[in-house]
Amino acid sequence: MEIIFKIIGVGLVTCIAAMMLKPVRSDFAMLVTVVGGVIILVMILSQLSSAINMIKLVASKTGVNSSLLSIIFKIIGIGYLTEFSASMCADAGSAGLGDKVLLGGKIVILVMSLPIVTNILSIVMELLPT
Repeated sequence: MEIIFKIIGVGLVTCIAAMMLKPVRSDFAMLVTVVGGVIILVMILSQLSSAINMIKLVASKTGVNSSLLSIIFKIIGIGYLTEFSASMCADAGSAGLGDKVLLGGKIVILVMSLPIVTNILSIVMELLPT
């Protein structure tokens, strides 16, 4: 629970510092924003390992195919990275580029999710009476 307070603190300090620097040196303000975002990302990644371990434990107990689990982790990672990148583009004043990054991420996620969809459809077809 305390990690969220650290994340909020870094976010607020970064935001205030960027707002104070923007009238004086806008290039430094953007740099402060990027560094603050990277610090928050590193803080989040340290918490992510425990969640991944818990998901792996549940998957091993339920018998979920490990290749499907790997695809799910990749899809989640792509979603977070594209959202982070799009936000950074928007912060830099290029919201249009951020939208294109999001679209690219969504298309990659769609393509990567096809094996999961086909697996689910084959399970449903097996359950249906012929």
